[in-house]
Amino acid sequence: MKVYDAVEKIPRGRVATYRDVARFIGVASAQAVGQALKRNPFAPAVPCHRVVSSTGKTGGFFGSSSGPQWESKRAILENEGIQFDSGRI
Repeated sequence: MKVYDAVEKIPRGRVATYRDVARFIGVASAQAVGQALKRNPFAPAVPCHRVVSSTGKTGGFFGSSSGPQWESKRAILENEGIQFDSGRI
């Protein structure tokens, strides 16, 4: 629930990294944040699409790192005003 509460605070048009969320809630594992978001039962109220990789790539979306699910994450971010350059935010 800490992950979902933190992610719910990310405003439209902004992103945070898995590491940012982990630090905000006081845990050491960015992967644990990713695993919680992979199973996000509160989407879209908890906007897990706004959490991205620290490399600037979008990261996964509902357990997918490619294909239609992943493409929808990018489309949602672009719709919210996030810009990409060479596949990175």
